[in-house]
Amino acid sequence: MIALAQAANPLLPAAYDVVWSLVVIVVVALAAAALWQILRARDLSGTQVLLWVLIVIVAPVVGALGWFALGRPRRRANPSA
Repeated sequence: MIALAQAANPLLPAAYDVVWSLVVIVVVALAAAALWQILRARDLSGTQVLLWVLIVIVAPVVGALGWFALGRPRRRANPSA
């Protein structure tokens, strides 16, 4: 009985590794996409770009989601007008 209680499930650590690896990949991809768009934004001043880059680097998830929700310059409906 004691030997059964001490036996660990060998699949549990592997599943945790896979899940956390996927979480890290998603966070890195989200932050990289936000940084790419920030650096390509033409409507932002240098100070605004620096501020957004620092926010995304310090808090990748919150900063990237904040950029996508609030920071991106809005496109005009009719750019020729």
